[in-house]
Formats: sequence, C-alpha cells, structure tokens
Amino acid sequence: MKIKIATDFTTAPGPRYIDEGKFSGELFRKEILFPKLKEALKHRCCLEVDLDGTAGYGTSFLEESFGGLIREDKLDLDTINKSIKIISNDQPDLLDEIKEYLNDAQKEAKK
Repeated sequence: MKIKIATDFTTAPGPRYIDEGKFSGELFRKEILFPKLKEALKHRCCLEVDLDGTAGYGTSFLEESFGGLIREDKLDLDTINKSIKIISNDQPDLLDEIKEYLNDAQKEAKK
C-alpha cells in the first residue's frame, strides 16, 4: 500500500489543524493516513508514505500527521515503526524529524 502526499493529498501541505487552513496535518491524518494505516494493519502489510514532490512541510503539519497517530489515534510507536515506511528523497532529514515527533508523542503518551 502506498500514499504519495503530492498526488493523494496536495503539493502544498498546510498548517497543523483543520481550522487553521487548507490541507492541514490533522486533515491528512484523519482522512488519508490513519484510514490507510488501519487497512494496512488489517492486511498485515506495510504502508509506504512518500513525502516527495511537495513544496515542503511545516513542522506542525508533520508533527500532527505522525505524532497524532499516537496522541489522537492511540497507536503505539512499535506498531507504527513496523507498519509505515516513509520515503523522502527530496528532504532526507525529514525522516529523522518524523522519528523524533513519534518518539516524543510516545513519551507523552506514557506519562
């Protein structure tokens, strides 16, 4: 299974929350990422998320999209790490950034 944000969502990712503007991280997570991830988990396959081809990502978009899987959708870090492969050839540093958001969300969830 695969999501290419540039073609499946937008080439111009927006803010964190739906009420802050178009193409938010919250909207992406709720309408695309989480439903596709649930489907991948059901079929025991990996979900590939391709970040390439957009105008770039704000910190809040990425944190809400990925960290929100733990904070809002109550998934655990181990499940996410086993089930999602993130591709970012345009900006390879985003991989570490997203990993950090996931780790931070997991730490917060354990408090």
